[in-house]
Amino acid sequence: MMSKKIFYAFAIALFVITACKENKTVKKENVALAISGMTCEIGCAKTIQSKLSKKEGVLDAKVIFTDSIANIEFDANTTSKKDLIAFVEGIAGGELYKASESSKVTSISTKTAHACTENCKKECENKMASKKECKEDCKMACCATEGTK
Repeated sequence: MMSKKIFYAFAIALFVITACKENKTVKKENVALAISGMTCEIGCAKTIQSKLSKKEGVLDAKVIFTDSIANIEFDANTTSKKDLIAFVEGIAGGELYKASESSKVTSISTKTAHACTENCKKECENKMASKKECKEDCKMACCATEGTK
């Protein structure tokens, strides 16, 4: 009876140790895709970003409508640049979007292509932005108006 308990305990321990060794290493890569065919930020860019984010192997995806660029961080063990291009082109039945690898890479952590300070964003919402709140490369409409740059 005691030998059965020892055998089962050993079998369970062996199973747990073996199961834990399945840690695959993630081979992170980045790619910037130029996407043509996007006509709006919410319907097109956000849809592409959402679908890319859910794709197996994609660690992070940001689609910047104004630049027609998708910055994608992915696990090269799971997917490839070719797969990502084909995936984007297959969105919406393969009729709307064309993707190709781009040399224009922006940081994945960048929320927008032309970031403004937090204070600028708040002030722009209130239509009271001044020159000191906007960064030099800010492309928000309120910063581009006369007297704020």
